[in-house]
Amino acid sequence: MLSVRHLVFDYPGHRALDDVSFRVEPKTITALVGPNGAGKSTLLRCLAALDRPFAGVVELDGFDIHERPRLAHRRMGFLPDFYGLYDELTVRQCLTYRAAAVGLPRGQWRERVRLAAERMEIMDRLGDKAGSLSRGLRQRLAIAQAIIHEPALLLLDEPASGLDPEARMGLSAVLRQLRDKGMTIIVSSHILAELEDYSTHMLVIRDGKILHHRALDPLSKQRVRIRVEVANGEHKLVEVLSHEGGVTEITLMGTVCTFEYPASAVSRHTLLKHLMAADLHVIEFAIDETGLQEAYLEQVRAAEAARALPKVAR
Repeated sequence: MLSVRHLVFDYPGHRALDDVSFRVEPKTITALVGPNGAGKSTLLRCLAALDRPFAGVVELDGFDIHERPRLAHRRMGFLPDFYGLYDELTVRQCLTYRAAAVGLPRGQWRERVRLAAERMEIMDRLGDKAGSLSRGLRQRLAIAQAIIHEPALLLLDEPASGLDPEARMGLSAVLRQLRDKGMTIIVSSHILAELEDYSTHMLVIRDGKILHHRALDPLSKQRVRIRVEVANGEHKLVEVLSHEGGVTEITLMGTVCTFEYPASAVSRHTLLKHLMAADLHVIEFAIDETGLQEAYLEQVRAAEAARALPKVAR
Protein backbone atom coordinates (compact mmCIF):
# COMPACT_ATOMS: atom_id res chain seq x y z
CA MET A 1 0.00 0.00 0.00
CA LEU A 2 2.37 2.74 1.27
CA SER A 3 6.12 2.28 1.31
CA VAL A 4 8.52 4.88 2.75
CA ARG A 5 12.24 4.34 2.24
CA HIS A 6 15.13 6.38 3.67
CA LEU A 7 13.26 9.68 3.81
CA VAL A 8 15.32 12.78 4.68
CA PHE A 9 13.97 16.31 5.05
CA ASP A 10 15.90 19.36 6.26
CA TYR A 11 14.89 22.81 7.44
CA PRO A 12 17.64 25.45 7.67
CA GLY A 13 19.94 24.25 10.43
CA HIS A 14 17.68 21.36 11.42
CA ARG A 15 17.09 17.82 10.15
CA ALA A 16 13.37 17.17 10.53
CA LEU A 17 13.33 13.64 9.09
CA ASP A 18 16.38 11.40 9.34
CA ASP A 19 16.43 8.19 7.26
CA VAL A 20 12.74 7.38 7.88
CA SER A 21 11.56 4.00 6.57
CA PHE A 22 8.35 2.04 7.17
CA ARG A 23 5.43 0.31 5.41
CA VAL A 24 1.71 0.75 5.93
CA GLU A 25 -0.59 -2.09 4.96
CA PRO A 26 -4.05 -1.51 3.42
CA LYS A 27 -7.18 -1.19 5.58
CA THR A 28 -5.24 -0.20 8.71
CA ILE A 29 -5.24 2.86 10.96
CA THR A 30 -1.74 3.90 12.01
CA ALA A 31 -1.28 6.19 15.01
CA LEU A 32 1.67 8.50 14.35
CA VAL A 33 2.85 9.57 17.80
CA GLY A 34 5.71 11.60 19.17
CA PRO A 35 6.47 14.80 21.12
CA ASN A 36 6.16 18.30 19.69
CA GLY A 37 8.84 18.90 17.08
CA ALA A 38 9.38 15.18 16.47
CA GLY A 39 8.65 15.49 12.76
CA LYS A 40 5.05 14.26 12.60
CA SER A 41 3.60 17.13 10.56
CA THR A 42 6.62 17.24 8.26
CA LEU A 43 6.30 13.52 7.63
CA LEU A 44 2.59 13.84 6.82
CA ARG A 45 3.26 16.69 4.39
CA CYS A 46 5.88 14.55 2.64
CA LEU A 47 3.43 11.62 2.51
CA ALA A 48 0.81 13.98 1.04
CA ALA A 49 3.25 15.03 -1.72
CA LEU A 50 3.07 18.64 -0.52
CA ASP A 51 6.73 18.80 0.57
CA ARG A 52 9.44 17.07 -1.43
CA PRO A 53 12.05 15.27 0.70
CA PHE A 54 15.76 15.90 0.20
CA ALA A 55 16.30 12.15 -0.19
CA GLY A 56 14.27 8.95 -0.11
CA VAL A 57 11.21 7.56 -1.83
CA VAL A 58 7.50 7.41 -0.96
CA GLU A 59 5.48 4.92 -3.01
CA LEU A 60 1.72 4.53 -3.00
CA ASP A 61 0.52 1.33 -4.65
CA GLY A 62 3.80 1.07 -6.52
CA PHE A 63 4.27 4.59 -7.91
CA ASP A 64 6.52 7.39 -6.63
CA ILE A 65 4.19 10.10 -5.31
CA HIS A 66 6.74 12.89 -5.75
CA GLU A 67 7.26 11.97 -9.39
CA ARG A 68 3.49 11.83 -10.00
CA PRO A 69 1.96 14.23 -7.44
CA ARG A 70 -1.31 14.78 -9.32
CA LEU A 71 -2.01 11.06 -9.38
CA ALA A 72 -1.05 10.88 -5.70
CA HIS A 73 -3.51 13.66 -4.81
CA ARG A 74 -6.30 11.76 -6.58
CA ARG A 75 -5.50 8.66 -4.52
CA MET A 76 -5.23 10.31 -1.10
CA GLY A 77 -6.95 12.79 1.19
CA PHE A 78 -5.15 15.10 3.62
CA LEU A 79 -6.45 17.12 6.56
CA PRO A 80 -3.75 19.37 8.05
CA ASP A 81 -3.69 20.54 11.64
CA PHE A 82 -4.80 24.03 10.62
CA TYR A 83 -7.43 23.76 7.92
CA GLY A 84 -9.70 26.40 6.45
CA LEU A 85 -13.38 26.39 5.54
CA TYR A 86 -15.33 28.99 3.60
CA ASP A 87 -17.62 30.16 6.39
CA GLU A 88 -20.08 31.90 4.07
CA LEU A 89 -20.64 28.76 1.99
CA THR A 90 -23.17 26.11 2.97
CA VAL A 91 -22.00 22.60 3.77
CA ARG A 92 -23.32 21.47 0.38
CA GLN A 93 -21.43 24.24 -1.39
CA CYS A 94 -18.21 23.43 0.47
CA LEU A 95 -18.44 19.79 -0.56
CA THR A 96 -19.39 20.63 -4.15
CA TYR A 97 -16.46 23.04 -4.41
CA ARG A 98 -14.11 20.35 -3.12
CA ALA A 99 -15.51 17.79 -5.60
CA ALA A 100 -14.73 20.19 -8.43
CA ALA A 101 -11.28 21.02 -7.02
CA VAL A 102 -10.16 17.38 -6.96
CA GLY A 103 -11.28 16.92 -10.56
CA LEU A 104 -14.37 14.77 -10.18
CA PRO A 105 -16.64 14.83 -13.25
CA ARG A 106 -19.56 17.26 -12.84
CA GLY A 107 -22.04 14.42 -13.23
CA GLN A 108 -20.68 12.80 -10.04
CA TRP A 109 -20.74 15.85 -7.79
CA ARG A 110 -24.25 15.41 -6.37
CA GLU A 111 -23.76 11.73 -5.54
CA ARG A 112 -20.29 12.23 -4.05
CA VAL A 113 -21.59 15.08 -1.88
CA ARG A 114 -24.37 12.83 -0.63
CA LEU A 115 -22.03 9.92 0.11
CA ALA A 116 -19.48 12.07 1.94
CA ALA A 117 -22.19 13.78 3.99
CA GLU A 118 -23.76 10.44 4.88
CA ARG A 119 -20.44 8.96 5.97
CA MET A 120 -19.72 11.94 8.20
CA GLU A 121 -23.35 12.12 9.43
CA ILE A 122 -23.90 15.74 8.34
CA MET A 123 -26.75 15.18 5.85
CA ASP A 124 -29.06 17.29 8.00
CA ARG A 125 -26.54 20.17 7.85
CA LEU A 126 -26.17 20.48 4.08
CA GLY A 127 -28.07 23.78 4.05
CA ASP A 128 -26.21 25.30 7.02
CA LYS A 129 -23.34 27.71 6.54
CA ALA A 130 -19.96 26.36 7.56
CA GLY A 131 -19.42 29.35 9.85
CA SER A 132 -22.44 28.37 11.96
CA LEU A 133 -21.19 24.86 12.76
CA SER A 134 -19.72 23.71 16.06
CA ARG A 135 -16.05 22.68 16.26
CA GLY A 136 -16.98 19.01 16.03
CA LEU A 137 -19.24 19.51 13.00
CA ARG A 138 -16.60 21.66 11.28
CA GLN A 139 -14.16 18.80 11.76
CA ARG A 140 -16.65 16.38 10.20
CA LEU A 141 -17.11 18.73 7.25
CA ALA A 142 -13.34 19.02 6.80
CA ILE A 143 -12.96 15.24 6.78
CA ALA A 144 -15.89 14.95 4.37
CA GLN A 145 -14.01 17.27 2.02
CA ALA A 146 -10.90 15.11 2.37
CA ILE A 147 -12.75 11.89 1.48
CA ILE A 148 -15.20 13.15 -1.15
CA HIS A 149 -13.15 11.51 -3.92
CA GLU A 150 -13.00 8.23 -1.95
CA PRO A 151 -9.21 8.14 -1.49
CA ALA A 152 -7.32 4.94 -0.80
CA LEU A 153 -5.21 6.73 1.81
CA LEU A 154 -6.35 9.35 4.34
CA LEU A 155 -3.81 11.46 6.26
CA LEU A 156 -5.02 13.35 9.35
CA ASP A 157 -2.87 15.75 11.39
CA GLU A 158 -4.22 16.25 14.94
CA PRO A 159 -7.88 15.71 13.95
CA ALA A 160 -9.08 15.66 17.58
CA SER A 161 -7.43 18.96 18.50
CA GLY A 162 -9.92 21.30 20.16
CA LEU A 163 -12.75 18.76 20.20
CA ASP A 164 -14.80 18.09 23.32
CA PRO A 165 -15.03 14.48 24.64
CA GLU A 166 -18.32 13.77 22.83
CA ALA A 167 -16.95 15.03 19.51
CA ARG A 168 -13.80 12.95 20.01
CA MET A 169 -15.88 9.83 20.52
CA GLY A 170 -17.79 10.65 17.36
CA LEU A 171 -14.53 11.08 15.44
CA SER A 172 -13.32 7.68 16.68
CA ALA A 173 -16.49 6.03 15.40
CA VAL A 174 -16.18 7.75 12.02
CA LEU A 175 -12.57 6.63 11.52
CA ARG A 176 -13.44 3.05 12.39
CA GLN A 177 -16.28 3.16 9.84
CA LEU A 178 -13.96 4.51 7.14
CA ARG A 179 -11.48 1.74 7.84
CA ASP A 180 -14.26 -0.86 7.68
CA LYS A 181 -15.13 0.48 4.22
CA GLY A 182 -11.58 -0.20 3.06
CA MET A 183 -9.75 3.08 3.66
CA THR A 184 -6.17 3.18 4.97
CA ILE A 185 -5.61 5.96 7.52
CA ILE A 186 -2.61 7.57 9.20
CA VAL A 187 -3.47 9.79 12.18
CA SER A 188 -1.12 12.10 14.03
CA SER A 189 -2.23 13.05 17.53
CA HIS A 190 -1.12 13.78 21.09
CA ILE A 191 -4.32 12.24 22.52
CA LEU A 192 -3.18 8.66 22.98
CA ALA A 193 -6.38 7.43 24.65
CA GLU A 194 -8.47 8.29 21.60
CA LEU A 195 -5.87 6.84 19.23
CA GLU A 196 -6.01 3.54 21.06
CA ASP A 197 -9.78 3.38 20.49
CA TYR A 198 -9.43 3.04 16.73
CA SER A 199 -5.78 2.50 15.75
CA THR A 200 -4.48 -0.84 14.53
CA HIS A 201 -0.80 0.17 14.46
CA MET A 202 1.53 2.59 16.23
CA LEU A 203 4.42 4.46 14.61
CA VAL A 204 6.66 6.31 17.09
CA ILE A 205 8.79 9.19 15.82
CA ARG A 206 11.28 11.22 17.86
CA ASP A 207 13.90 13.71 16.69
CA GLY A 208 13.04 12.85 13.10
CA LYS A 209 13.75 9.12 13.54
CA ILE A 210 11.37 6.17 13.69
CA LEU A 211 11.76 4.55 17.11
CA HIS A 212 9.18 1.82 16.80
CA HIS A 213 6.45 0.40 14.54
CA ARG A 214 4.07 -2.21 15.89
CA ALA A 215 0.59 -3.66 15.53
CA LEU A 216 -1.98 -2.75 18.19
CA ASP A 217 -5.02 -4.67 17.00
CA PRO A 218 -3.91 -8.28 16.46
CA LEU A 219 -7.40 -9.54 15.67
CA SER A 220 -7.64 -7.23 12.65
CA LYS A 221 -4.88 -9.11 10.82
CA GLN A 222 -4.79 -12.30 12.86
CA ARG A 223 -1.37 -11.39 14.21
CA VAL A 224 -0.10 -10.71 17.70
CA ARG A 225 2.92 -9.08 19.28
CA ILE A 226 5.05 -11.75 20.95
CA ARG A 227 7.42 -11.02 23.84
CA VAL A 228 10.36 -13.39 24.35
CA GLU A 229 13.03 -13.12 27.05
CA VAL A 230 16.10 -15.32 27.07
CA ALA A 231 18.72 -15.89 29.77
CA ASN A 232 21.52 -15.54 27.24
CA GLY A 233 22.09 -15.45 23.49
CA GLU A 234 19.76 -12.55 22.67
CA HIS A 235 21.59 -11.84 19.40
CA LYS A 236 21.28 -15.48 18.43
CA LEU A 237 17.56 -15.17 19.22
CA VAL A 238 17.24 -12.31 16.74
CA GLU A 239 19.13 -14.32 14.13
CA VAL A 240 16.86 -17.33 14.59
CA LEU A 241 13.72 -15.19 14.44
CA SER A 242 14.88 -13.41 11.29
CA HIS A 243 14.88 -16.78 9.50
CA GLU A 244 11.44 -17.81 10.76
CA GLY A 245 8.53 -17.41 8.35
CA GLY A 246 5.85 -14.99 9.53
CA VAL A 247 8.08 -13.05 11.95
CA THR A 248 8.11 -9.28 11.33
CA GLU A 249 8.99 -6.03 13.13
CA ILE A 250 11.62 -7.50 15.45
CA THR A 251 12.69 -5.22 18.31
CA LEU A 252 15.44 -6.11 20.80
CA MET A 253 15.77 -4.37 24.17
CA GLY A 254 18.37 -6.01 26.38
CA THR A 255 17.48 -9.67 26.72
CA VAL A 256 13.84 -9.07 25.69
CA CYS A 257 12.75 -9.36 22.07
CA THR A 258 9.32 -8.47 20.70
CA PHE A 259 7.98 -9.16 17.22
CA GLU A 260 4.79 -9.75 15.25
CA TYR A 261 3.69 -13.28 14.48
CA PRO A 262 0.53 -15.17 13.40
CA ALA A 263 -1.98 -15.35 16.25
CA SER A 264 -2.59 -19.08 15.93
CA ALA A 265 -1.72 -20.98 19.11
CA VAL A 266 -0.35 -23.81 16.96
CA SER A 267 1.99 -21.41 15.17
CA ARG A 268 3.24 -19.97 18.47
CA HIS A 269 3.85 -23.43 19.90
CA THR A 270 5.83 -24.42 16.80
CA LEU A 271 7.95 -21.27 17.05
CA LEU A 272 8.70 -21.92 20.73
CA LYS A 273 9.86 -25.43 19.89
CA HIS A 274 12.17 -24.00 17.22
CA LEU A 275 13.70 -21.57 19.72
CA MET A 276 14.32 -24.30 22.26
CA ALA A 277 15.81 -26.53 19.57
CA ALA A 278 18.30 -23.73 18.89
CA ASP A 279 19.59 -24.12 22.50
CA LEU A 280 18.08 -20.81 23.62
CA HIS A 281 17.16 -20.64 27.32
CA VAL A 282 13.68 -19.08 27.04
CA ILE A 283 12.54 -17.40 30.26
CA GLU A 284 9.35 -15.84 28.91
CA PHE A 285 7.27 -16.44 25.78
CA ALA A 286 3.97 -14.56 25.83
CA ILE A 287 1.64 -12.26 23.93
CA ASP A 288 2.57 -8.63 24.56
CA GLU A 289 -0.65 -6.78 25.43
CA THR A 290 0.90 -3.44 26.28
CA GLY A 291 -1.49 -0.53 25.67
CA LEU A 292 -0.73 2.34 23.31
CA GLN A 293 0.22 4.89 25.95
CA GLU A 294 2.41 2.50 27.91
CA ALA A 295 4.01 1.25 24.69
CA TYR A 296 4.76 4.80 23.59
CA LEU A 297 6.28 5.76 26.93
CA GLU A 298 8.30 2.56 26.93
CA GLN A 299 9.87 3.48 23.59
CA VAL A 300 10.60 7.04 24.74
CA ARG A 301 12.24 5.80 27.93
CA ALA A 302 14.33 3.33 25.95
CA ALA A 303 15.48 6.09 23.60
CA GLU A 304 16.41 8.38 26.50
CA ALA A 305 18.28 5.56 28.23
CA ALA A 306 20.22 4.85 25.04
CA ARG A 307 21.20 8.52 24.81
CA ALA A 308 22.43 8.50 28.41
CA LEU A 309 24.81 5.60 27.82
CA PRO A 310 28.45 6.69 27.53
CA LYS A 311 29.85 6.46 24.02
CA VAL A 312 32.53 3.82 23.69
CA ALA A 313 35.52 4.82 21.61
CA ARG A 314 36.40 2.39 18.86
